[in-house]
Amino acid sequence: MQTINPIDPPVVEVRNFTKHYGEFAAVRELSFAVQPGKIVGIVGANGAGKTTTLRGITGILRPSAGTLRIGGCDIEREPVAAKQQFAYVSDTIHAYDLLTVTEHLHFVALAYRVPRAEAKYAALLEELELADKKDELASKLSRGMLQKLSLACAFLREPRVVILDEPLTGLDPRGIRNIKDSIRRRAAAGTAFLLSSHLLVLVEALCDQVLILHRGRKMAFGSLEEIRRRATLHADASLEDLFFAVTERDETVVELPAG
Repeated sequence: MQTINPIDPPVVEVRNFTKHYGEFAAVRELSFAVQPGKIVGIVGANGAGKTTTLRGITGILRPSAGTLRIGGCDIEREPVAAKQQFAYVSDTIHAYDLLTVTEHLHFVALAYRVPRAEAKYAALLEELELADKKDELASKLSRGMLQKLSLACAFLREPRVVILDEPLTGLDPRGIRNIKDSIRRRAAAGTAFLLSSHLLVLVEALCDQVLILHRGRKMAFGSLEEIRRRATLHADASLEDLFFAVTERDETVVELPAG
């Protein structure tokens, strides 16, 4: 279990991240940071730059400009050291059809040299409601079960940061509640989470801080209370209210402290 120190440096640092596709700027001069034990949600309309940002942080996309660090390691200059510190679950699941659920965990354990991994399998499978599917081939699993399997593989590594793109796709209400509880428990133990979702109710209920993107630009970053105050909205304003209020202000950016 990790210990959270209030003066610990950020585990994710994004500084002036910009990504161009030809003449089109998908993300422009984006800066924010994620502290240990914090759950940060990224929200925005389709095309706002959410997935581009996550893929930049994870090293899948090369930035056109800016710096991206995980645990102090530059994702471009120190890719191996940076990638050892996070787990990424994308919105598209790429499971191995001919491996069982348990074999997936064993493969991840071998690939990432997870110590005492086999002792952790049973607890993870029980926690994510996969125990009765442990010998099932991935090709036989539903979309929701594959999502749980991806999360189990991410959690097995016990990384400093877990990065999730639409983490609740395909899950039923019970599964959603269990995953939210799993995320909260790990955050309380010091793991940082960065997640992108269109489910504003989920982000509002789960996240400590919210990053609102609009057309590739940061429109707001901070706790809901901070965003409400800076956007001069009433104390009961929902994330949905905040989202539309902030994104519909043409060029207004609600700058908030990163901590």
